[in-house]
Amino acid sequence: MKGNSALITLVIIVAIIGLVIKFVISVVSILLLPLGITLLSAGVVILSYIIYRHLYFNSSKFLNLKSDIQKYIKNCNDLNTHINELKSSFVAISTYDYGQGELNDNSNFKFKRKEWQNDIKNHQIYNCSAAVCKSASNQPIKYLCKYFNIETNEGTLMSFETVLNDFAAAEQGKELLRNERDSILNNISDSIPKLIMYFNKNMVIRKLGFESYDFSDLYFPVYTFQYVSAGGNSSTKCDIKLNIDNLENLIFYLNDLIKFKKSVHGQRALMTSALREKIKSRDNFCCKKCSLSIRDEKNLLLEIDHIIPLSRGGITSEDNLQTLCWRCNRTKGSKIENT
Repeated sequence: MKGNSALITLVIIVAIIGLVIKFVISVVSILLLPLGITLLSAGVVILSYIIYRHLYFNSSKFLNLKSDIQKYIKNCNDLNTHINELKSSFVAISTYDYGQGELNDNSNFKFKRKEWQNDIKNHQIYNCSAAVCKSASNQPIKYLCKYFNIETNEGTLMSFETVLNDFAAAEQGKELLRNERDSILNNISDSIPKLIMYFNKNMVIRKLGFESYDFSDLYFPVYTFQYVSAGGNSSTKCDIKLNIDNLENLIFYLNDLIKFKKSVHGQRALMTSALREKIKSRDNFCCKKCSLSIRDEKNLLLEIDHIIPLSRGGITSEDNLQTLCWRCNRTKGSKIENT
């Protein structure tokens, strides 16, 4: 009897477990079924959209649209190439190269010296005392010239004026390029399905033939005064970015230190943003070579050119400066042309 009772109990327990498992499976199935259907539906929708997008980008409608605006896209890409060339205009300055060394900490006390990891070495970093670092933050241009070996002569000044002129044109060019690209996209937006324009605007830009444009200011060089304590427990740094404002400050500073040899008194000017705009205004915002103006082309990049280049003995003076569109200036280079 006891054996039968135990067997009956076991059967009941197994039956109860079976019912519980069946119940759990049925509940899970009920809960997962809508989720499964939802995921399946979403997958079908996404796949359908991908196929639709692929067919559109390969359709004659899109290819014809791309062909119709190819001239404008090429103009944008050529301007982008020119802007990248302007960005590369830079006077290399650096600290004195004292050689390379390797520091190993063999302390028995195993100090962490966590700030040592902030001790970065390259030609645009000057390792100094905390006092110099603090002073550099108060007088960045003065200390930049002193510790990064910037010679105070007219050649250096003219070189930095060229950099400022090119960097200022690059900054203005980036804004005009963005406006021109957005204008083209706005003009054709009604010809592109709104669904694709909304979800895949970057793909539309790429498929139309626009290059990848860098609108950042990462090309501005940064020079750093860095202090790391000998014990590695503290550090500080002062970064000096040679952006448009600091380049102008650098030019004014150098100008105050230099006694010009070649310049006629009152004739030489400084290539500043204010002078650039003054020359453009004088020339009615019109290219002196091809006569194209911002009235003809809204997003036209105008640049300031030395009629007699600095490399040929020209100076920065109003009568030696002229307004050229970026195409004409790019073609002219360092040539002397009859005007």
